[in-house]
Amino acid sequence: MKTTICSLLIIISLLQLMVPVNTEETLDSVMKSLKELVSYHDGRRSTMTTTLSCTSVKAMGTLASCPSGMTVTGCSCGFACGSWNVQNENVCHCLCPIIDWTIARCCKLA
Repeated sequence: MKTTICSLLIIISLLQLMVPVNTEETLDSVMKSLKELVSYHDGRRSTMTTTLSCTSVKAMGTLASCPSGMTVTGCSCGFACGSWNVQNENVCHCLCPIIDWTIARCCKLA
């Protein structure tokens, strides 16, 4: 029984990987939802206006740095590397041995 459930979960996971996803559209929808959440405080709309502004920074090599005052919200690495970390809240560091580019998604509240 446990083997059947594990096999089913693996198959479902693999099927999800096969579905093409437009990551740019997904990021935009997540950012829109985040902006809506930020505008509410204690269940009512805040009178304070906050704006979430984001940009992507692409750099050659294993490191991509956000501009001053911005924070890393996600990273992307070349050569299909999915292993990365964030250093000092504003630098993406790809951890695979061979990387041709790194992209940092940088955001700030204004």
